Amino acid sequence: MMAGIQPRKAERDGFLPIRTNGFDRGFISVVILILVHLLWMRFLEGLLPLWVATVLCLALAVFIIRKG
Repeated sequence: MMAGIQPRKAERDGFLPIRTNGFDRGFISVVILILVHLLWMRFLEGLLPLWVATVLCLALAVFIIRKG
């Protein structure tokens, strides 16, 4: 490695308002999954089953990890 040259990190700009790497986007996805499931159980469990929230959150997680 040449002196004075830093290795480039795998951070990138996406639609999220911060620079993120893969771990950051995965962590944000898990936090959103937990929040959505808690809110779903509180307000929508009687109308729609919980697996619907899981499918929606997994689709959102794939989008965040790829584009975020």
